[in-house]
Formats: sequence, structure tokens, C-alpha cells
Amino acid sequence: MGETHYEWQLLTGSQWLKIDNDHVIETHYCHPGTKGITINTSLGKVFIDFDQLKTDNSALRVQRLSLVPQGQTEDIGWYFRDDSLWREYGSQSSNMSSSSISSKDIETHFTQNPQGVLQFSVGSTQYSLDFSTMTQSNLTTGLRRNVRRRPKFPLSNVGFTSTSTPLTSPTTYSFKWEFMGDEGQWTEYQAHICSLDSAAIEKQYQQNPQGQVQFRIRNFSYSLDFASMCQVNKNIGTKRSVRRSPDYGTQRSSSLGTNVRWQFQDIDGVWKDYTKGSGQCSVSSPDIELQYQQNPSATIRFTTSRFSYELSFSAMTQRNLSTNTTRSVRRLGQ
Repeated sequence: MGETHYEWQLLTGSQWLKIDNDHVIETHYCHPGTKGITINTSLGKVFIDFDQLKTDNSALRVQRLSLVPQGQTEDIGWYFRDDSLWREYGSQSSNMSSSSISSKDIETHFTQNPQGVLQFSVGSTQYSLDFSTMTQSNLTTGLRRNVRRRPKFPLSNVGFTSTSTPLTSPTTYSFKWEFMGDEGQWTEYQAHICSLDSAAIEKQYQQNPQGQVQFRIRNFSYSLDFASMCQVNKNIGTKRSVRRSPDYGTQRSSSLGTNVRWQFQDIDGVWKDYTKGSGQCSVSSPDIELQYQQNPSATIRFTTSRFSYELSFSAMTQRNLSTNTTRSVRRLGQ
């Protein structure tokens, strides 16, 4: 079992304290498409913004310590936001040649001058990367893109144990496969909506980590490329980011969540299902149930076409983050 090379801490009062189960935070942090995570603390629910490394509670500060042994360096990825995907520097994309610079190159410059500016080229196009604003600019068109710096999750440490937090044993360890949905929410591949679920995709991945897998969702055909971690709609060409993350939850049956319905009580007193589609809501009942099974006291965030919301499992309420309107929530069936 490998040792963890990081530690997440919260400053409460004058003391930095280790966050329990910080492997969950680290797993999310290592994915460039993830903006942040909500955790439970003694002071209630706290949202950690990964870009700013700040919390939404002014009384709490957060930090991530790198505990890499002397003589070793942490494996860092640098990513830019493409039109639809977060891409790592140096990786080949479908519409442009490889950049002349890799994550390792950028990290070297960043370490030497964390507030500096780095210039590089892609083909004949010149770019400027500003570390202080974490943006990339096309020096010809002026187009700016957001940039993120994230560690790469050490999959060799799968199943590691720390002194305070025993995880599931390697025999019950599994991986979850998700794609980036329309509202910026990670959505798991599940058998009742897709011809392949996480377990089936993982089986294909284990056989050929550089290969591709084909599947269907409703009337559309898709191709998932493991090398680029990208899903392409073969009918209309839409691309989406894909991620593979350790699932620290207990083993779940493949039918989990298919018979459970989550509802909120609308202004007219009528109970209504959480459903995706038509831009109405970024989560569905199966999505909510999945989060609930992993942590029945968690708080999750989701969006509709107009507002952002927070759903509290412990309080069974939904709160509009703009208007503060709170509505009752219920979980039906098993």
C-alpha cells in the first residue's frame, strides 16, 4: 500500500486540522473539469472552490499540503478549456496539432515564477499563458481561455489506508465512469439510460486502456475514446469530457436507484419529480439517489435553466441559492 502524498486541512480558529476522508476531496480535485466539492464539517456544510482554494464560509480557510518525499516531484497536469472540453497541454486534439509545450514544461516555468507569463506555439499560432490570472491568450485573435493546474491522481495508490480513515478493501474497490452533462454536472453511465454502465466500460478499459468502446443512449450512437477520455456523438459530432474515478462507496447492485424517485414540493403544493431534459434540471432521481447512497447526510448542488440550488439530505429540503426560497423534498420507493 502506498502512502498518501497530500493532506487537505481546514483552519478553524488558529489551528490547521486534517479533513477526514480527504481522499474524496483529492479524487475530485484531480479532475480538471471539477469546480469544487461540498463537505460536512463541525460548522456545517462547506463548499471548497478548487480554483481559488477558498471556502464559502468566511470563518474557514482551506489548504492542500503536498507531502511528496524528498527527491521526488508531484505529477502535475496543466489543462486549458477548449470549446467543449478541458484538455491537457501536449495532448493531441482533433482540431489542432499538439502544442509545443507539455504539462511538465509548464510546471517547470511555474515553479520558477508562479506570477510569470509563458509564451509557446501551436503550429504557427503563438499563445501566452498568464500564471497570475490562469488564462491562455491567442496572441493573434486575442481569444482567452481558462487554465487549470491540478495534480494527477495516483491510481497506484488505489485502496491505500491512512492512519485515521480505513477505506474499503481492494477486493470491493471499483471505478465509476462519468461524462460531463449539459449543465456542467458529472453524470454516471447507468444501464437504464445507456447500453453500457460503469462496470461494463471498466471491463473494456482493463482489456485495452488505449482503445475505444461503442454504445447507445436513446436514438444516438457514441464512441468513447479511452486515450483522450472523450465521448463523441457519432450522429452530430458533439464531444464531452469523460472521467474515471475511484468509487469509495460500498458495492452497489446494478439496479440501485432505478426504483427510487426524488421529488420536491412546488409552489402550488404539488410534488414534482427531478427530471433532466429541456434545460429544466441538471440532476435526475438516479443522480440524486447515487449521491444519497454514498453519503446520506451530504448536500448536493444542481442547476436549472435559471437558478442554482442546494439539496440537503439531512434536512430533506431544496434551497434556491439566489432567492433563499426553501422547499420540502422527499424520497419515494425502494
